[in-house]
Amino acid sequence: MGITPQQFAQLQTRLDGRRRTARPVVESAPRPAAHQIILGIDPSLRGTGYGVIRLARPHPQALAHGTVSCPASWEHSRCLVKIAATIRDVIRQHQPTVCVVEGIFFVQNVQTALIMGEARGAGLVAAAEAGLDIYELATRKVKQAIVGYGAAQKIAVAKMVQRMLHLAELPAPDAADALALALAHAQSSSRLSRDALKKI
Repeated sequence: MGITPQQFAQLQTRLDGRRRTARPVVESAPRPAAHQIILGIDPSLRGTGYGVIRLARPHPQALAHGTVSCPASWEHSRCLVKIAATIRDVIRQHQPTVCVVEGIFFVQNVQTALIMGEARGAGLVAAAEAGLDIYELATRKVKQAIVGYGAAQKIAVAKMVQRMLHLAELPAPDAADALALALAHAQSSSRLSRDALKKI
């Protein structure tokens, strides 16, 4: 059955109108919210520091921080179990969605590097099991972000962390370094300077 040129023009006008008013069937998914609770880990076989912060206004809040201390008499394997178990407990209690660990650094003593790697691995396993996004930050980047000087001393980092988080007391050195990692990650994320962040 044929149609006249006038009817064809009317059909085309109606179709064009529908195209203009039609809404997309699939809308773009909303962007995921930024991480609000961040876990920092400063690994060491005898004293792994951890720190959890929540992003808030007017300043971030410290939810937990401490040191996984292991006596010198303990075997390495026992220390690694304690590190992993403690990090698991911290994650279970505070539900962070991202973990930041100190980046690998070069040391002259190979044995020291291996031991540090073991402690780092124990913390990473616990974070990975929980499904956290994991990033590493170089120590100099953290000090630069927190103190403004890449070769700052530990005490300077601890004092600045205390100030930024409004802590009543100065955190222990290893815990302060872990909190600094979390704070540095928050700063890097907010500035969208992904060059400082390395996902692992």
